[in-house]
Amino acid sequence: MDLALELSSFLGNVEQRLGGMLADGDAGPDVHGDTLMEAARHLCLGAGGKRARPLLVRLFGGAVGVAPERLVDVAVAAEMIHSSSLLHDDVVDAGMYRRARPTVNARWGNIVAVMSGDLILSTALLRLAELDARLGQSALSVVAEMTRAAIAEVEARGNLDLSLERLRYIAEGKTGSLFGWCGSAAATLAGQPEAAQRFDLFGRRLGVAFQIADDIRDVLGTDPGKPRYADVLSGTPSLPILLAVERDGSLRAKLKDAWAFTTINPERTRALGDAIEASDAVPRAIERMNQEIQGALDALGPYAHQGMGTELVDWAHKLSAGITAQARSRAA
Repeated sequence: MDLALELSSFLGNVEQRLGGMLADGDAGPDVHGDTLMEAARHLCLGAGGKRARPLLVRLFGGAVGVAPERLVDVAVAAEMIHSSSLLHDDVVDAGMYRRARPTVNARWGNIVAVMSGDLILSTALLRLAELDARLGQSALSVVAEMTRAAIAEVEARGNLDLSLERLRYIAEGKTGSLFGWCGSAAATLAGQPEAAQRFDLFGRRLGVAFQIADDIRDVLGTDPGKPRYADVLSGTPSLPILLAVERDGSLRAKLKDAWAFTTINPERTRALGDAIEASDAVPRAIERMNQEIQGALDALGPYAHQGMGTELVDWAHKLSAGITAQARSRAA
């Protein structure tokens, strides 16, 4: 089968299984429907999700010869763990839109959003425990890491003195840890502990690069899913922001002053964002992103040339090429 068709078929099976996992459950007597699962479906199904994590599960599994049907439940669990974190993040950030539609908290309120996130997270972990106790245990560890990184991100709001090491810790915990789990889980099913270690490191470093790419898109305005300069508006010290103020004391003072207020008006947000883009922060951020990507590729070792390992390499290269092209287009 053609690779594109094979991956499309796999993701179709993931979509079908995900729909089944998010079907209405028993909400108790005298209740029609299931509000929590309805809210989960609103976020998870038909909302333009990239399905990056299920795709990674398939590629990692294909690099060590795991049959696709054995990977579907792992891929679904990865997507549900990710989705639960999005439901919680939108409450923390008071987000009103995600994937070009109202967030669950905007439509149903914070209580439903939090409890819906809890429900799909516990559903995913329970399924993993039934599938393979090792996967359930490792997933629990990842959820704990994601949670610590999420609170670290909240604590970092408005902090222009945040170290780049601390910022990387946040990116690895929020994104890289689950990317890495997608690989280690697939390798665990294959009974290949060396691959599990290599895949985990690859995923973690790729996840950090993935987060840097998102930070760069925010400055370039090339993320269709959110308004430009959202990090400036929310007081989030992204990598481009920290790199920009590192060399520009005047910009640091202006941004610090702006973040001292609860809200920033659109004109000031745009002026600050334009100053960040005009600095050398974007090319320096791309350089750091490429360092993470190279570290990820080095971690693959022999698996870079084995089965679908070549697709993992290609995916990493495409991430770098895409962001670089967007930056050049903006600079032209």
